[in-house]
Amino acid sequence: MNKERKKVFIIDGSYLIYRAFHAVPSTFTTSAGLPTNAVFGFTQSLRKILNDFKPEYIGMAFDVKGPSFRHEMFTGYKAERKPMPDLLSVQIPYIKRMARAFNIPSLEMISFEADDIIATIVKRLEGEGVKTAIITGDKDMYQLVDDNTVILDYLSGKEHGLREVIEKFGVEPGRIKDLLALAGDSSDSIPGVTGIGFKTAAKLLKEFGSLEGIFDGLEGISKDKLRESLKSSRDLAYLSRDLATLHPEVPIECGLETLKYQGPDFNELETLLNELEFTKLLKEIVPEGESLIDEEGVDCSLLTDEAALRLSLSQIKGRAAITVFIEGDGPSGRLIGVSAAESAGAAFYAPADSIPESAIAWALKGLFENNAIRKDTDNAKALHIFSARHSIKAEGICIDTSLASYVINPSKPGHSIGALAREYLGSPVIDGDIAGMAPEEAAAFSCRRACKVFIVSEILRKELEDSGLFGLYDEMELPLAGVLAKMETAGIKVDRDLLSNLSKEMEIELASIEARIYASAGMEFNINSPKQLSELLFEKLKLKPVKKTKTGFSTDEEVLTQLAARHEVPSLIIGFRQLSKLKSTYVDALLELIDPTTGRVHTSFNQTVTSTGRLSSSRPNLQNIPIRSASAWRIREAFVAEKGFRFLCADYSQIELRIVAHMSGDPVLIDAFTKGEDIHSRTASEVFGVLPALVSSEMRRRAKAINFGIIYGMGPYGLSAELGISMKEALEYIERYFIHYRSVKELIDRTVAEASERGYTMTLFGRRRFIPELKSPIEQTMRLGQRLAINTPIQGTAADMIKAAMVTIDRRLREEGRASRMILQIHDELIFEVIDEEFEAVDALVREEMEGVIELKVPVKVNVKSGINWNAVE
Repeated sequence: MNKERKKVFIIDGSYLIYRAFHAVPSTFTTSAGLPTNAVFGFTQSLRKILNDFKPEYIGMAFDVKGPSFRHEMFTGYKAERKPMPDLLSVQIPYIKRMARAFNIPSLEMISFEADDIIATIVKRLEGEGVKTAIITGDKDMYQLVDDNTVILDYLSGKEHGLREVIEKFGVEPGRIKDLLALAGDSSDSIPGVTGIGFKTAAKLLKEFGSLEGIFDGLEGISKDKLRESLKSSRDLAYLSRDLATLHPEVPIECGLETLKYQGPDFNELETLLNELEFTKLLKEIVPEGESLIDEEGVDCSLLTDEAALRLSLSQIKGRAAITVFIEGDGPSGRLIGVSAAESAGAAFYAPADSIPESAIAWALKGLFENNAIRKDTDNAKALHIFSARHSIKAEGICIDTSLASYVINPSKPGHSIGALAREYLGSPVIDGDIAGMAPEEAAAFSCRRACKVFIVSEILRKELEDSGLFGLYDEMELPLAGVLAKMETAGIKVDRDLLSNLSKEMEIELASIEARIYASAGMEFNINSPKQLSELLFEKLKLKPVKKTKTGFSTDEEVLTQLAARHEVPSLIIGFRQLSKLKSTYVDALLELIDPTTGRVHTSFNQTVTSTGRLSSSRPNLQNIPIRSASAWRIREAFVAEKGFRFLCADYSQIELRIVAHMSGDPVLIDAFTKGEDIHSRTASEVFGVLPALVSSEMRRRAKAINFGIIYGMGPYGLSAELGISMKEALEYIERYFIHYRSVKELIDRTVAEASERGYTMTLFGRRRFIPELKSPIEQTMRLGQRLAINTPIQGTAADMIKAAMVTIDRRLREEGRASRMILQIHDELIFEVIDEEFEAVDALVREEMEGVIELKVPVKVNVKSGINWNAVE
């Protein structure tokens, strides 16, 4: 298109809606269960169109509910089309609101379709000297293409003009309606002529010129069957053309100025994105500069000298909200500044660029160590890390807004103070990176943030108390933040030389595997390109494809594993990918994350991420360090204890199955655990009907899959896939399991029923998880909700147990003055760095606290191992 001429973009709204609905998984819902997949996909498509093409003029046409004038012409019009799915229809009002929030001129008219509105716009713009790009997937629309109008594929940016239409359909745009008159259109139930498809229709039109020409020259058609079919369908053909012809005279205002794009309405976008719980999109779409928080009237003080800071701190009496801004992880994290609010409308900010960090810490010492002054914050862990760095005790912390929100509802999409201020106060965005702000901007930002903490913390405190969750928060989550701060600060020592050498060895091995792949394939290609690999495997090597994706034949690990029996290349590719991932994700990444000052990696523990109560970790994710290969063992070997120390690894034994035994009261499970039997062998004996002494290793393996599959809500399909057996056999296993463990089946049914009734599940410690999926009209989503309802109380109780143990172990280590320290938590395992002379005492302490954290109907057992590096523990 000529860039000097104005360009108008016209969007077929119905096309965009249905494409989004089918492209985004139906599991996208709000916490209240409202489906949002179509709205989300629609929003992303709009963003791409606006970002990629930056339109000066744009409009969107929608279909309206009800019949159009075409239904009066032909009662069978669109009769075969299924009604709009309920999951989509409930989203249409939100989709139209989204279009309005983006300020996209939206057009619709009763009795007309979006296609007719678009045709009307194109006709109205004929004299404006503009170029028009239509975004649609409807073949009817190609009849509008001319020198000034194209069909635009917004995903690829490709334009379909006159040449492309002829290549695609075999006729010029003006004959598309004749083409559809002959071939029909099944999507709109346009009948066409029986026996004529698009190729035949295009040939006839090429030979006779038009629909009229075809019927005028019927005797010139040599094929008797085709000629007779046309003769008998003359009226139907002309009716079909009328149905396919776009109506360019819709009585609607759609001139060029009507389509002038004014830019998004950020206030409306913010409201709608919050309502739909599109938290990430909100941060991406709504710029902070558009936020209304500039007008909130907070009395903000920027303190640039220590005396002013001390004076402000001395005036804080009963309560304060404290926010600490630290950039980076571990001991080397750089303080950006500290803000404090002593009311809902007044706060001050002290930047570390103006006042040295040590001076800020010294000034804060009196406030932090005064237990009589209540301190609220949005990140207790950061406050503890900062305090410990300067040998200050952080006392009197009452509410951490993120932790309080997490305890109240862990399934929320976010627990930041920005998300909470929007939820409870209707405030706009106040999340952001303070590190790059100018001092005045940082002061305004941090003071508003501190004031929001001051207000929201009191709301959350009352909500915790009213819901009966304050004990869980105050006795477990809040003290755990202090424990995690110590663990992050301590970190774990890493042997840099070992990792560096391992990286070099892996590089050499990868080059060797690469050479073997090229030799076996008989050619060189990009091993990391799925497209090139697919061409090699299925075109050059003639291997039979296993499954197809949207972009071609799959080359994932499952497929390669099946193909490995037929050729060496797939097996080599698997090995190459596994080694490459180990090198990049773990070895090289760990080398980058070693703190140059401490020689240790300081992972960040995430306390408010999982919905079950489990902790996670990042930078690096030490909960996901591999274990099942020689290279993985070498990686674990690089994690080493300090000289004079060794690792103590304490792991709960089969804790989730023990929790099932307690919750269900199942006599068989209780008997097995009480006697100290191997629970998987006992299950194999029960399910397969053999004496315990006759249980084979394969039987035990299958029984283990059944035991854990049941508590994860796994059905016959999942179990059949896990064990590589038929659905029928898997169903038989499950039925036999429940014959012997009847109380477990009763527990599952009872748990799902209770969760469906009250909307949430509970752990033995009282932690709740809301499960809106149970109310979903989508059967797949509802079944997911049932699985979550089954597993969450079990997995959540296990998570609570280890958290509670961490709090009590830390307290005892501190009270007893131990030099040993807790450094890692990985699911059901705690890892300590223990000084040699304390080993026996710490071993006994850890066992006592972990096994005694809760009394179950079965014994709680902890396995303890030790070693000088992580791979050597035994």
